[in-house]
Amino acid sequence: MTDDLAWETLASRTAYTCEGFDIVNQDVRLPDGAEAAFDYLSEGESVVIVPLTPDGDVVVIEEWRQAVERVNRALPAGGIEGDEDPEAAARRELAEETGYEADAVEHLTTIEPANGFADAVFHYYVARDCAPTAEQDLDDNESIRTDETTLDALLAAARDGDLRDGRTMIGVLYYELFGRTE
Repeated sequence: MTDDLAWETLASRTAYTCEGFDIVNQDVRLPDGAEAAFDYLSEGESVVIVPLTPDGDVVVIEEWRQAVERVNRALPAGGIEGDEDPEAAARRELAEETGYEADAVEHLTTIEPANGFADAVFHYYVARDCAPTAEQDLDDNESIRTDETTLDALLAAARDGDLRDGRTMIGVLYYELFGRTE
């Protein structure tokens, strides 16, 4: 059964494609019968990892973000490749971006962060007992520093407006509210 709020897609085409995302143009019919154009950013599914060391510190990355022209402090994150499952992607991205590997990885939540204009899906994981046992294996367009900090420091940065990355903000706050087990 179709929801009476659903739009009917009449046509769909990729208007622009680049590494990382596409822009999709659609012709749609609205519930009242009117026809309209709708564009959205298509980037697929990603993972975001809250990596914890045995001492309870959080492994974070610092990476240049060209769109905002500054270094961004964030949780490791990245796209799911092919038919890779999200947990495997979380383990891979953690090792590639930080050089850390986890003893255990647990799903926290899955969200659609901007579903008014993007089809992005973020799968959040907590990675426990992370240790620097791997080599970073960065993509050609990545330059990343790895650091460790406390969850309290990240929460203070979130409160003070110093934690600007949306994926990281959601991960840190979700973990604080629902993910802690100690």
